[in-house]
Amino acid sequence: MVGDNIDTDQIIPAQYLTLVPTIPAEYEKLGSYALSGLPEDKYPVRYVEPAKLDSEYSIIVAGRNFGCGSSREHAPIALGSAGCRVVLAESFARIFFRNCIATGELFPCELIDRLCDKIVTGDELEVDLDKCTVTHIRTAKVFRFRPLGDAREVIESGGLFNYARKKGLIRKP
Repeated sequence: MVGDNIDTDQIIPAQYLTLVPTIPAEYEKLGSYALSGLPEDKYPVRYVEPAKLDSEYSIIVAGRNFGCGSSREHAPIALGSAGCRVVLAESFARIFFRNCIATGELFPCELIDRLCDKIVTGDELEVDLDKCTVTHIRTAKVFRFRPLGDAREVIESGGLFNYARKKGLIRKP
């Protein structure tokens, strides 16, 4: 659970951009640094515990303008490597949203209502991509997000290149 204006430096600090996501060991290591740029005084619960490669949280809930800052594709890749499958935010920086689709790492779901003020880290949520809903398990409250449209199939294919191969737009390697 994070607030507004979480930028790509907070998602994956620049010092870890030397890791190459196409190298499996480095891809895995990249996830261990996901959201490590968040200030500890404001976010005492770390997304990935020290000495771990994966997070126990597969859903991130955020406020407005998630993924702002630079255009680094490492940001959604790091989150995906850490085990994130969905980011629910009020709004996304356009380049981050596009990088989520292009890499196929995670589903960027734009919330209709502000959710980050209604839950806390550790609350259990259920996301239904077909119905475009998020259910807060403890309270049974249901929240909605905007449909992903054609982007969903690209993400489910594993990103833009895999989608293009699947559709016969480019040759398989």
